[in-house]
Amino acid sequence: RISGSASPGEKMVLLLRMAKPVILRSLGLVKPVSLTKIPGRYLAHQEGLPHLPVPPLKQTLERYLLALKPIISQEEWNHTQELVQEFGKPGGVGERLQKGLERRARKTENWLSDWWLQTAYLDYRMPVVVHSSPGVVLPKLQFDDCQGQLRYAAKLIAGVLDFKTIIDNETLPVEYLGEKPLCMNQYYQILSSCRIPGAKRDSVVNYTRVKNPPTHITVVHNLQFFQLDVYNSDGSPLTVDQIYSQLEKIWNSSLQTNKEPVGMLTSQHRNTWAVAYNNLIKDKTNKESVRTIQKSIFTVCLDAPMPRVSDELYKSRVAAQILHGGGSRWNSGNRWFDKTLQFIIGEDGSCGLIYEHSPAEGPPIVSLLDHIVEYTKKCEMVRSPMIPLSMPKKLRFNITPEIKQDIEKAKQNLNIMVHDLDIKVMVFDLYGKNFPKSQMMSPDAFIQVALQLAYFRIYKCSCATYESASLRMFRLGRTDTIRSASVSSLAFVQAVDDTTKANTEKVELLRDAVKAHRAYTDMAIRGHAIDRHLLGLKLQSIEDLVSIPEIFMDTSYAVAMHFNLSTSQVPAKTDCVMCFGPVVPDGYGVCYNAMDDHINFAISAYNSCADTNAARLAHYLENALQDMHSLILQSQKSKL
Repeated sequence: RISGSASPGEKMVLLLRMAKPVILRSLGLVKPVSLTKIPGRYLAHQEGLPHLPVPPLKQTLERYLLALKPIISQEEWNHTQELVQEFGKPGGVGERLQKGLERRARKTENWLSDWWLQTAYLDYRMPVVVHSSPGVVLPKLQFDDCQGQLRYAAKLIAGVLDFKTIIDNETLPVEYLGEKPLCMNQYYQILSSCRIPGAKRDSVVNYTRVKNPPTHITVVHNLQFFQLDVYNSDGSPLTVDQIYSQLEKIWNSSLQTNKEPVGMLTSQHRNTWAVAYNNLIKDKTNKESVRTIQKSIFTVCLDAPMPRVSDELYKSRVAAQILHGGGSRWNSGNRWFDKTLQFIIGEDGSCGLIYEHSPAEGPPIVSLLDHIVEYTKKCEMVRSPMIPLSMPKKLRFNITPEIKQDIEKAKQNLNIMVHDLDIKVMVFDLYGKNFPKSQMMSPDAFIQVALQLAYFRIYKCSCATYESASLRMFRLGRTDTIRSASVSSLAFVQAVDDTTKANTEKVELLRDAVKAHRAYTDMAIRGHAIDRHLLGLKLQSIEDLVSIPEIFMDTSYAVAMHFNLSTSQVPAKTDCVMCFGPVVPDGYGVCYNAMDDHINFAISAYNSCADTNAARLAHYLENALQDMHSLILQSQKSKL
């Protein structure tokens, strides 16, 4: 037994000594994975992480007023300042709610995480498709037939199982941000999990920690679902060769294309889907099939080829295919959108994944992806002794007239969403993250300032801008908001096209804007940003059953929370890009991955909004990045 007084570090050492070696056959692994099981390592690591702080009230209120400066009029700002002063006065409403939050922080592992999971995801009633689930577009694969598709799928499946071994053995290397270790909890949430619709609030089930954890994955082909067992009876994973032969059996027994697309139901508005779900699982066979999908480790979607487009449009078309499947005529029914992880492999070489957002953010998903991509490059298909494997089980669904009607409604609604999504993938290749680094500027801040410039040039104003910041320095940390529109960024974007200003002055303003963004980022990852704290104060007032304070009923707060630019940097070793839909009807979703010498961008908007256009923002963004580059080089020349 380990004494309660031992520090997490001491516990860790003792646990490592106590760990019993489990002999596993070497799988020709990409990263050298410890073949020793280390039970308790994850828990010991988690216990050593600090708790998320509740920032000081005065600090948040001052920073809130500052964040409003570039996005509202002076008149509105003056009015809000009065409300903020009233809210923050000694012995006032703010102080009472702050004390409630501090009490909550003392009693819980993380005062925010449950609230955030519910508010941001499980209570959100819009479809997960486009509105919530992000996708990742991988580079085009070198095949255009079903043989190549199945071969790649087999390697990919083996790569995920390889990563799963690392998670199961608790030998996943702890990630660091500078010197600080990060919370690894999200890695334990992404496999064998699924979202379940509810009438007012959804839930997430995770089968990793149950007595007999799942040993199967789901494979979807031609709208038909299969249960594929991926482990032998001795617990070893199937070889790539074995997986390939099982996938062939699935392919050959699902050639009919006239099946009802049950998966389409998961694309509906959450309340509609909750009603259809309860209706669907009344039938015993249907319930068993649904449970099998929910319990599976992950899903692989073997997609039919999509209409061919030019090379220039190819990545944008794949981004749309990954996010929504292309519509009811194409691959949208070849999904179970509630499943946490779905890998998509098209017969035409298109490839990517889509994930249900509630259990995790992008970085753990991308880290898994990097591992798989490396694995698929190195793993060879070795002929393995042909132990006869049983036929993968086809999941049956009994479709009543009522369910058929629900599917038809889902098709119609999904097709509307498909026509509404405007998405553009752009590869900016003049430079990558090495250029801002050479100028001693943060690449992320540099890109964010370019986005501010692009937006300002189109709309002649700044807007509330959301960039997600990781809170994984803290136990069970998720995200907070970096507000990229700042007083400094506004000063720079207003000056850029002003011919009366000298280049040197513009470069100084650019450096100030980049520094301001960097400072906000540092503050956010240390748990001192304003957005989650304000949300906490608002939710505390709801929990205390008091009236919602005026500060949250104010138009300025509504403007501050209306993110016309919703952005995220998801860095990956793989040359991929993540994509997601806008969070407001008249906004943009912008995701990027800065490689050394180029930057991958995915920009989304809605066609139903006349004021937004993804290709136009991409064009202005490209110009902004070029102009900032020229500005710096010109001012350096003039110094010489």
